[in-house]
Amino acid sequence: MKPKLLTTLENYSLKLFWGDLFAGVTVAMVAMPLSLAIAIASGASPEKGIVTAIIGGFLISALGGSRFQIGGPTGAFIVVVYDVIANHGYDGLVLATFMAGIILLVSGVLRAGRLIAFVPEAVVNGFTIGIAVLIAFSQVKDLFGLSADHLPAAFFEKLPVLWQARASFSPAAFGLGAATIACIVLLRRLAPKLPGLIVAVAATSAAAAIMGGPVDTIASRFGDLPNHLPAPSLPAFTSYERVLELLPSAFVIAFLAGVESLLSAMVADKMSGDGRHRPNAEVLAQGAANVGSALFGGLPATGAIARTATNIRAGGKTPMAGIVHALTILIVMLIAAPLAGYLAMPALAGLLMITAWNMSEPHKWKAHFLEGRLSDRALLVTTLVLTVATDLTIAIGVGVSLGLAIRLQRRHVPPAEWETPER
Repeated sequence: MKPKLLTTLENYSLKLFWGDLFAGVTVAMVAMPLSLAIAIASGASPEKGIVTAIIGGFLISALGGSRFQIGGPTGAFIVVVYDVIANHGYDGLVLATFMAGIILLVSGVLRAGRLIAFVPEAVVNGFTIGIAVLIAFSQVKDLFGLSADHLPAAFFEKLPVLWQARASFSPAAFGLGAATIACIVLLRRLAPKLPGLIVAVAATSAAAAIMGGPVDTIASRFGDLPNHLPAPSLPAFTSYERVLELLPSAFVIAFLAGVESLLSAMVADKMSGDGRHRPNAEVLAQGAANVGSALFGGLPATGAIARTATNIRAGGKTPMAGIVHALTILIVMLIAAPLAGYLAMPALAGLLMITAWNMSEPHKWKAHFLEGRLSDRALLVTTLVLTVATDLTIAIGVGVSLGLAIRLQRRHVPPAEWETPER
């Protein structure tokens, strides 16, 4: 369970450092707008996403079992975080995140990292597509500039509220969001090495500010962002009943953090040709990152597949790139936090629409829904529907239980190999 950082430092060189430095700064430019957008979509204030990227990202790289892993807040957590905040308040989320970190630390000590092989791929794909659907609908309000005071957490309760607010549609907001989506897509095709997310969001937000369009910004909705990290403090353990109340949410956060991070590490192994991540060290790092994020009042943290892939493409070779990524975000927070206030909400909504689309992996829809075993397709659809219609606790519980039952029924069939997710 030795961290990869200690292994790579044994033969570290100046050449490796320059590659890690460039990759870390590049990933930070991608992570900053995503972290802000994920925090806002989760029902938290935007600086919570930055805090999570700094603390969680640093600890995941420093203690993790992958050379390339980049950690922080991810889209997979938006739905569960929004639900916890809506039902238990932000202090409840911090406590649930802290508890999830403890669960992951215990899991790492018990060497549970390899148990991901027993989680059916259909379950992971089902709730990932379901989460993508929920993220997309959560951004309709800001993308279309609708005036709705409060959106319910539940999907089927949210739809009539959005429909009732249709008369407040803002062409300026929609045009800005659509332009952001178009810029991101074009930059990925024409200049894939550029940090297209921050370029697109910054460019369209700047255009809106210059033209004086009637669109919300981070500053107009949340005020100025702080230019410092908060002081660490223990979450409020108010009562035994409070802990029991939050325990299901803590298990869901721990499950998502573990699965997402280990998937990301496996993707990194395949992309880089270095198939030697240490799963138990990775789970321990996720535990430490979530405990650390909670101490600073942040969101749940995990390995981020898209940012990890960006790190590899940018030339990152060791966990030092992830540490540089976290320190770069910290420096930007210290010296340029007010600039983030100018970012337009429709632009961030457009960014998250792209994130949701990528999470759903549309190039695999045919294989998911029309090919393969009927039982796997039924398991995927069941998990997807439960994710959208109920909540992740039920979806994951039912999906994993059904998946394990199907696997036991096929004891003579070897486990399927994971395919590389492109999200």
